[in-house]
Amino acid sequence: MSPPLAPAARYDAVAHASAAVVIAGYSTSFGWATRLLAEPVRTHVRDVYALVRVADEIVDEPGQWPAGQRAHVLTVLEEETYQAMRTGHSANLVVHAFALTARRYGIGHDLVEPFFASMRADLSVREHDAGSFATYVHGSAEVVGLMCLRIFVGGDDATHRDLAPGAAALGAAFQKINFLRDLAEDHDDRGRSYFPGVDVTRLGDADRDALLDDIDADLRAARAVIPRLPGSSRRAVRAAHDLFAALSRRLRATPAARLAQTRVRVPDPVKAAIIARAVVLEGRR
Repeated sequence: MSPPLAPAARYDAVAHASAAVVIAGYSTSFGWATRLLAEPVRTHVRDVYALVRVADEIVDEPGQWPAGQRAHVLTVLEEETYQAMRTGHSANLVVHAFALTARRYGIGHDLVEPFFASMRADLSVREHDAGSFATYVHGSAEVVGLMCLRIFVGGDDATHRDLAPGAAALGAAFQKINFLRDLAEDHDDRGRSYFPGVDVTRLGDADRDALLDDIDADLRAARAVIPRLPGSSRRAVRAAHDLFAALSRRLRATPAARLAQTRVRVPDPVKAAIIARAVVLEGRR
């Protein structure tokens, strides 16, 4: 029988477990992919995504909080995060877990501040131009990829700099794919239009293909660095990449008029096959 954990270690363990519960409750494709991460990488990546998920829920689900309170709730979460990054402690279990990870792997304000800025933009910005779109994608997605990369490389600065463009590209691809398949929900339910110059109500196949050409370029840039990732993360990143590449292909095969009416997804049996293939291919390296 294992000896009981000290109180501080027990609290840390519960915080990590709470992050895993958040991911299990909100994610499917990502949840499947994280199972391929070796420990302790898996735990720390879940810590990052749990905080991201909570912030996203604040700005995307107005039913959880009255509209006038969402900005305040987001600000409180941001301030709690910075304080926990300084002290290593928080009464908010998800924030506590994130802070443990941030302090261990050197995730700093340079990555966290842009993230919260993009979340705050969702409360007021309804349409984007090219500049605001690039800023939004960087803060909402690229920095998340860069946070995960710090975990993958054990906080090594030189390796992080070397692989950063691929990690950022993968985060951007994930975000843009989600924008494309959530066109109707974002436009009709949230009053948002992310892609600059794209009229959701008049989306044509040429518009769809132009957006997917950009997404596929990001996916190619990301795939180029996957072989250089440590073995503890390579299979999971390959699986996540390939899941979204499959989704990109399905989006391209879907008439543009339908994209504004339905959410395209990859069926679970296909997901399972993609993940199994990633395990076989990367297991040979």
